[in-house]
Amino acid sequence: MPVRIDNQTCYFKVDENGPERSLPAPEVTVSTDSLKAMSFVVLNDERIYVTEAEADALTVAGAIDGRRHLKATDSDSVI
Repeated sequence: MPVRIDNQTCYFKVDENGPERSLPAPEVTVSTDSLKAMSFVVLNDERIYVTEAEADALTVAGAIDGRRHLKATDSDSVI
């Protein structure tokens, strides 16, 4: 899990060998990548993709919820 939340501070692990980066939850915005149908946050101009459970946890901690709900338009979609 690349996200850890402790006392309204969000910690992001970008890769296994890299350092953890942190931000106060109110400075984090969770957004939606429509093409990948995934949530992400931007940290130092880099997108970090997160699961929906992580996105929900971030917003509960105080992050801004900028996600858009996607709607399937193809008839063969499983959604």
